Amino acid sequence: MPLLRLNAHVRGLAGTASLVLITIIVILANTSKASAQTAITTYHYDNYRTGWNASEATLTPANVGGSSFGLLVKVVLDDQVDAQPLVVPAVNITAGANPGQHDVVYVVTGNDTVYAIDANSGTVLLTASMGAPVPKPLGCPNNGPNVGMTATPVIDPIASTLYVMAYTQDTSGPNYRLHALDLGSLVDKVTPEVVAASHMLTDGSTFAFNAAYQRQRPALLLSSGTVYAGFGSFCDFSANVSRGWLLGWNATTLSPLLANTLLDTQASSPDTFFLSSIWMSGYGPTADDSGNVLFVTGNSDYSGTTYDGVTDIQESLVKVSPDLSSVVDLFTPSNWAQLDEADEDFGSGGVLVLPDQSGTYPHLAVAAGKNGSMYLTDEDDLGGYSPTKNHVFATYAIGGCWCGESYFVDPTDGAARVVSSGGEKVGVWKLQTSPRPSLTRVAASTPVINGQDSGFFTSISSNGTANPIIWALSRPASRTSNGIGLYAFNPDSGGSTMAPIFKSIAGAWPNVGGNSNLVPVVANGKVYVGTNKQLQIFGLK
Repeated sequence: MPLLRLNAHVRGLAGTASLVLITIIVILANTSKASAQTAITTYHYDNYRTGWNASEATLTPANVGGSSFGLLVKVVLDDQVDAQPLVVPAVNITAGANPGQHDVVYVVTGNDTVYAIDANSGTVLLTASMGAPVPKPLGCPNNGPNVGMTATPVIDPIASTLYVMAYTQDTSGPNYRLHALDLGSLVDKVTPEVVAASHMLTDGSTFAFNAAYQRQRPALLLSSGTVYAGFGSFCDFSANVSRGWLLGWNATTLSPLLANTLLDTQASSPDTFFLSSIWMSGYGPTADDSGNVLFVTGNSDYSGTTYDGVTDIQESLVKVSPDLSSVVDLFTPSNWAQLDEADEDFGSGGVLVLPDQSGTYPHLAVAAGKNGSMYLTDEDDLGGYSPTKNHVFATYAIGGCWCGESYFVDPTDGAARVVSSGGEKVGVWKLQTSPRPSLTRVAASTPVINGQDSGFFTSISSNGTANPIIWALSRPASRTSNGIGLYAFNPDSGGSTMAPIFKSIAGAWPNVGGNSNLVPVVANGKVYVGTNKQLQIFGLK
């Protein structure tokens, strides 16, 4: 039996701090050799959503930019992939035709299928169906042909458990079920929990969660023994009965938390249009050192009159307590009414919490949305709402953001970098922490081809701070050219403009009416890209 040692790199003090990365040291029996392997167990690599794997010793700008890097394997899947793949080394596979120890990449599809795939060879080790997927809910064209599992799952490597949220068409109608699957067999460890919730409205009536009208798009979050999921709408359809929810369940038993967060509790609105959804283009809710959960909300009533920051919290960066019983803090842009009226959701992007910084303001966060404004905020005091001024450190134009930011530390000066991906370019921003936090753009990429809504998603690999690479996945170029592009950029290539050191088509996306919100996953010398009916694995040949 191999001996596994898991090193959790955390920010801040113990108990509630978020996992950044998990490095698994595998010591094989009868050998003195040991190799470090990195597990990617959650969306954007950690609970701050940095997107940074600082344990990548194999891939460098030199070899990724050379002729030896390219496509290694294509794996056929049964449907569209909206969720980010997850990677766990040295899994003991206990079922199927290939039992034994494997490095595994886990992928879920719109057909409600979970795949466990050998991360090196591409061999499909296990599959599990969670049920019949819901086809085109409410006729919303922004989805694939089937909407089964579109949210990125989350893994507890200590408990060897994969949590997935499946959307199934039951005889009683659509339902969501939270599953806790064994990593080695993909069998349910406890009875799956059917998602149900209710919340009191301002008139004293009770509003019940209805799976027919709620879309579970954001990635799952596992923090301090609780699994969290955010819910929004399908295309803003049925906005009279759809509202934004954040729900949580005990990770061991799957029993729901006693409290939940409903973002619009108003009993009526001028246009009977509620929402205040959590969707973030698939970006996951974030956890801070205290276990508080942060996310960004979308539009509510298009009259631009319903916001009060208490009973309707639209167009806002929101922080709620770990038990979901209270809103701890929020930031709402001063132009929230215009955002509502124009359907320019702040909530089209997620929130990145930066690892601890030096100086007076150690806890920072950034978030951006459809109108392209990226806000740098104090995560300890988000700034609230003022009709005349945004109480944030600064605002930066990055281009329309159906996207989310990334983070790394650059070796040239040891300073933190925020990576934006609004519009059609990667932006690299240097963080200054004193006397007051600010960002300065030090580089921008050549355009990343994009024929869908503005923006795309990035991740970062490096060996410590050495050899950083920014990875990006484009959206389809047009309705007739539906290829997904994988790009690699060297942020230290010199100059203010970054040309790609690698570029390749990495799969297709025929559902051009709905954004591809895909994230490239880099681990252990490989890059994993899930697209339509396919997983592609890139690496050194």
